[in-house]
Amino acid sequence: MEIQFLGHAALYIKTSTHNILVDPFISGNPKASSINIQDLNPQAILLTHAHQDHILDVEKIAKANDSLIISNFEIVSHFQNKGLNGHPMNHGGKWTFDFGELKYVNAIHTSSFPDGSYGGQPGGFVLSTDNKIIYIAGDTALTYDMKLIASEFKLDLAVLPIGDNFTMGIDDAIVASDFVECDKVLGCHFDTFSFIEIDQNRAVEKFSNNGKELILLQIGMSITI
Repeated sequence: MEIQFLGHAALYIKTSTHNILVDPFISGNPKASSINIQDLNPQAILLTHAHQDHILDVEKIAKANDSLIISNFEIVSHFQNKGLNGHPMNHGGKWTFDFGELKYVNAIHTSSFPDGSYGGQPGGFVLSTDNKIIYIAGDTALTYDMKLIASEFKLDLAVLPIGDNFTMGIDDAIVASDFVECDKVLGCHFDTFSFIEIDQNRAVEKFSNNGKELILLQIGMSITI
């Protein structure tokens, strides 16, 4: 499985059979100018919540690729009303798709569409595919519910927000990695805006001092797990 960082919280996951896009905020992110959304051809788009910095490019990409949008009921209904394909989920639910299994898990955040309308409750995903399991936390605070993930799954990677202010920061992300029992963390939701700028070297050092690996990718770069 290859995971490409598209900036902010956007990921492009290539499995052995499918391409999966997560939270596409690309055209509105000046730091992601190297990414051409026309090059993306996802069969599925996972959305953690309805904020603009997670859904901005959904409609254009989904229309171009006939992508299946997977999120909570309210978000999927919103895009289905625009004529797009969707599969609604809700917290604690699990479903097996052509690309693998997803479980929709709790997140503590808010969720509204750019016009202020209700976007349902935010969430995260546990993706099981290609004999690997990754946790995509979405925008969230540190929560004890993360311990439930470790009781069910043996994670190969945790994707955690680390920018602070709107989500948990570095220190809480270290605790979160303890809760989910995964010492390999891909950081996201940092440095896009002034409110979430971090000292990257210090962040990596803090994780290392706690026996963990924090991976901070440049936009467009990938890791393979």
